[in-house]
Amino acid sequence: MAAAALLSRARWLLVEHPAVASFRWQPGTLGATPSFAAAVIFGYLAAVLVLHRLLLPRLPPPPPRALRLASAAHNTVLLALSAAMAAGCALSTATAAAAAPPRPRWAWPFCFPPGGATEASGPVFFWAHVFYLSKVYELGDTLLILLARRPLTLLHVYHHAVVVAMCYLWLATRQSLMPIALVTNAGVHVVMYSYYLSCSVGLRWPRRLKRAVTELQIVQFLFSFAASVVMLWLHFTAGGCEGMAGWVFNAVFNASLLALFLDFHGAAYKAAKGGGKDKAE
Repeated sequence: MAAAALLSRARWLLVEHPAVASFRWQPGTLGATPSFAAAVIFGYLAAVLVLHRLLLPRLPPPPPRALRLASAAHNTVLLALSAAMAAGCALSTATAAAAAPPRPRWAWPFCFPPGGATEASGPVFFWAHVFYLSKVYELGDTLLILLARRPLTLLHVYHHAVVVAMCYLWLATRQSLMPIALVTNAGVHVVMYSYYLSCSVGLRWPRRLKRAVTELQIVQFLFSFAASVVMLWLHFTAGGCEGMAGWVFNAVFNASLLALFLDFHGAAYKAAKGGGKDKAE
């Protein structure tokens, strides 16, 4: 009884709340132009270059205590946000799939109906918009790394920059598979930011669990390709899927990330066996 009441309350907050249910991606929505996404990406890359090459080498590092507090606050926000996005999009997707025309109904999260039948509105697209904006906030990860004078990897900068474009395309093209990608990515980020938060407050995870964080991210990309097989089957056998241009971009991006994460995992594992320190991206 208590569980049912809790689920009902969560559904109202995350799916049926007027701000969620009435959401519409349209001109005037924050971030709903390609120029916004481009400005964020190029502004981020320029800021990384200026901070990394010009400013920070000339400035003293911040006090360790202040940096730990800032990191803990940042990771707490992203942990809570990731949990809300995973739960909100999962509930919203289940609700939308139950109301979708039989195609069959289980196909809806994989394959949005094409030809203008899918509008970028409602709870699922609300959470996609929140996810998109969260990736802008997530760029703060890079600032914390730079302030801590930790090495900045190509994987980190590439991932943080291009994911903004990917999330914009999710919304702009009404991309099929988006709900599944969002729920899995936000779920992985719950684990990842739990790890980062633990580190920022001085709680160290066993080495095998640290490595498992990176391995979970690799599994996420492999799962995305498996889900894409289902989507492509529906696309070619059930009348097409919406947002295929966005999916192509997403698939190429995920393939490049998988290659980079495999390389990172191999290098970190080799360093750990050699007595070095391994770390999650």
